[in-house]
Amino acid sequence: MVLSRNQRQDLRSGFTANLVVSASVAAYGSVLGLMAAQKGLTWYQLLVMNLSVFAGSAQFVMVDMWLPPLPVAEIILAVLVINMRYLLIGASLSPLFRDTSLKHKFLFMHLVADENWAMTMARYYKGPTTTWFRLGGGICVQAAWCFGTLLGHRMGAVITNPERYGLDFSFVAVFTALVFSFWKGRQDVLPWLVAAAVAAVSESLMPGKWYIVCGGVAGALVAALMSPKGASND
Repeated sequence: MVLSRNQRQDLRSGFTANLVVSASVAAYGSVLGLMAAQKGLTWYQLLVMNLSVFAGSAQFVMVDMWLPPLPVAEIILAVLVINMRYLLIGASLSPLFRDTSLKHKFLFMHLVADENWAMTMARYYKGPTTTWFRLGGGICVQAAWCFGTLLGHRMGAVITNPERYGLDFSFVAVFTALVFSFWKGRQDVLPWLVAAAVAAVSESLMPGKWYIVCGGVAGALVAALMSPKGASND
């Protein structure tokens, strides 16, 4: 397939826009690589997981559950639950994929991750954005993720305590930067506070990663109720 000039430009723009956040993604991925090495996964098993699943939180759970005999059903269920947030992510990207084919959607959505999704939406709020920009970001983040996880796997025999080097904080650092890129003003205060409060309570009451879904849904509902469009319909 021959790309047009605009498609190549959007692809490059998406790639370069995600370079900074990808550095933290690589650091975060190195922690997964360390864990995978300690669990006995080979580098090519880790690479296949990266290319097929490509979801950091889900992959951490998969590696954590990677014990003989392998609980395949439990792993699949856990991954499905954790990745439920991609239903909301996919819905938010629907304007970009309007009037595109099913094949286009399938190929371009595979490389959606939290980080490049956030960068794409931040760009979308500022002006016109295409699926090629999102794909460029996906390629950048995927490359950084693979590099970080495989590097961490290689270093697994040397670094046995990731917390000692602060690598466990990289995920928090990534999302702190991403969250503030969405800040629009005082109208965001209440939805953010509600999301944080609901997530904190849910984490103490519910197992697994359900607090992410609960906090996100609660914050989104408050934001929708506060929107001028929602108020005009009353």
